[in-house]
Amino acid sequence: MASSDSTKRPRPGPWPPAGEQPAMQSSWAKRTGFRTRFSGETNASDSGQIVAAPKPKESEFPVDLEAGRGRPAPAGNGEPESEKMRPSSDRDQSVRKRRDSEGAGKSAGPGPNGQVRSDPAPQPPPKPSREEEVVDVLPQVVNDEAFVARHSHMKYELRDTPGLVPISLYGLQHYISILGSLILIPLVIIPAMGGSHEDTSMVVSTVMFVSGVTTLLHTFFGSRLPLIQGPSFVYLAPALVIINSPEFQGLNGNNFKHIMKHLQGAIIISSAFQAFLGYSGLMSVLLRFINPVVVSPTIAAVGLSFYSYGFPQVGTCLEIGIVQILLVVIFSLYLRKISVFGHRIFLIYAVPLGLAITWAAAFLLTETGAYNYKGCDMNIPASNIVSEACRKHVSRMKHCRVDTSHALKSSPWFRFPYPLQWGTPVFDWKMVLVMCAVSIIASVDSVGSYHASSLLVASRPPTPGVLSRGIGFEGLSSVLAGLWGTGTGCTTLTENVHTIAVTKMGSRRAVELGACILILLSLVGKVGGFIASIPDVIVAALLCFMWAMLAALGLSNLRYSEAGSSRNIIIVGLSLFFSLSVPAYFQQYGVSPNANSSVPSYFQPYIVASHGPIRGKYGGVNYVLNTLLSFHMIVAFLIAVVLDNTVPGSRQERGVYVWCETETARREPAVAKDYELPFRVGRVFRWVKWVGL
Repeated sequence: MASSDSTKRPRPGPWPPAGEQPAMQSSWAKRTGFRTRFSGETNASDSGQIVAAPKPKESEFPVDLEAGRGRPAPAGNGEPESEKMRPSSDRDQSVRKRRDSEGAGKSAGPGPNGQVRSDPAPQPPPKPSREEEVVDVLPQVVNDEAFVARHSHMKYELRDTPGLVPISLYGLQHYISILGSLILIPLVIIPAMGGSHEDTSMVVSTVMFVSGVTTLLHTFFGSRLPLIQGPSFVYLAPALVIINSPEFQGLNGNNFKHIMKHLQGAIIISSAFQAFLGYSGLMSVLLRFINPVVVSPTIAAVGLSFYSYGFPQVGTCLEIGIVQILLVVIFSLYLRKISVFGHRIFLIYAVPLGLAITWAAAFLLTETGAYNYKGCDMNIPASNIVSEACRKHVSRMKHCRVDTSHALKSSPWFRFPYPLQWGTPVFDWKMVLVMCAVSIIASVDSVGSYHASSLLVASRPPTPGVLSRGIGFEGLSSVLAGLWGTGTGCTTLTENVHTIAVTKMGSRRAVELGACILILLSLVGKVGGFIASIPDVIVAALLCFMWAMLAALGLSNLRYSEAGSSRNIIIVGLSLFFSLSVPAYFQQYGVSPNANSSVPSYFQPYIVASHGPIRGKYGGVNYVLNTLLSFHMIVAFLIAVVLDNTVPGSRQERGVYVWCETETARREPAVAKDYELPFRVGRVFRWVKWVGL
């Protein structure tokens, strides 16, 4: 029989025969780069090209299932033995039948025991070599939506450099589309710190300046992906907790600079800790425990945690807030497929368009006297108003009118943000520990953004070394944010991934030019004053949409795993539920009615440090533990990481896969060009393997 003597076995016919077709991967595995045990796709290089497989020795069994290549030995009936071991889908069978019918006309006919003759004499065309035929066949079989099909739908990829006009337009488009993520956090935290509209204007200008500078540096020396750096919503909750700390409640006068200096100190130390995690290689170790099932509920909890602020603020002026929410929803959902000059402007600019229209409507209502009430002055405190009618209207006058802010008039035309502009930072170890824990969550958020964006614009996902390098540089970027005094850390904006997918612009040059434009705008003080004059109700309405998007983007990480698995469903469900329930217990513990009346109701959940259930001998430890366990994202992360790493599950089920092997990336020119540091800086640090290719 043919199987008894492998040395005398005739060579198979044209490659690949019908029974030797590599097993197809499921769609989720193709999108994520997962390589199955019985897959022949390991012959594909990381750049999408096919690398010739080494020939097996004659004395060895010709089938190499682990590597996914080689020639299966035919059984007695002529059927390859590996065919009995591989699972196949209907699509695989149809592809094999089609290939079989095409190859039958070229072959010389079946030989003994059903084998195909290897005699090339009767075949007029020369038989291509094994490697050539693999190159011709595999790209047709592999339907890799992430790395192959992206060439057909991305207008510009990572290393593309379009002309000056399109790159300027696309760069500005990137920043306008995520305008809400850049400017809304200062509009929330500065009034909470007791700052004036002028203070808000200066912080907004500082945020724009730091965002532009750190984005430029990150695209050159960080992950090198076209991701915008800016104030992250991950830092919003801890910033509000520090702002509402007990030691700041009894302060008189302008508390803004005093609280800002404490925030700066906490951000600087925690950012240095994040940089140490990245550049020391510890982040690569931590990433072994962080999988899509962990990332998904953690990021979703960030968006879901601000429900107490969103609609309660919108309710202060329903006719403005509801219109703002409806406009953004209509633009982003119902009008998302409408194109103007080839651009889906309603989907791309849903937030700025909705903001402009609502703001214009509120301005017209204000100018026509819709919010003018006879004998009422909104500048008089409500407690001093005698008339009951005016007392009832003062809230609408304050939140619905657009002329309550004088930031635009008082802002200078030119202002250069400079380090330590608010004073020398103050370092409090309690606040530093809180921010250090939050910096880990920010790193988890960024890792998810790196992977999601690389599937769109890069040849392959970043290696563990590139991830560590990106996280380390984000730590350095947050140190700059702490020195300049933005009030939050500076990290990758998750919403940027959605912008890349919608605009089809993946060139890092566009993001870099947009960062330069942002730096120039930050020097114009009137721009910051104009943004600071946005009414609170419009800010809250936009935040409702932004936080909902953030929660959805977090849950979308489940596409890298088997989202329908009962194991994953239970883990994500438990993580999300307890991320809302456990912090509610900490935030409401020991709170009596009418307590802390000086703090607005939507900020009361963030004063947990003064009344949490943990009350030991050491006040600082109580502060840290009560604060951390009141953060929704911290609780979700702890539950998800423990369950995902202790509950048994397959690698496919958990989403544990090899994004990009380091050794493979080093010998791939495309991967090296995508992620290597410019100006030959990478050669100097080539010995630091954990932060390079």
